[in-house]
Amino acid sequence: MNVKILATIAISLLMAWAIFHFKAQLGIFILPLFIGLVTFVTLRLYRLMEKDKPEDE
Repeated sequence: MNVKILATIAISLLMAWAIFHFKAQLGIFILPLFIGLVTFVTLRLYRLMEKDKPEDE
């Protein structure tokens, strides 16, 4: 597996743990942080998959 993909997954898991571990302290900010995390992971993995896509000739 690609190191960048593994790093992205590790960062996203740590961020998800932090968001849900401190959800009482975050209060209203938990939803925007969660949406931001999902967007980050989606776009980052999409860019990494796009780089690995074989070119059609």
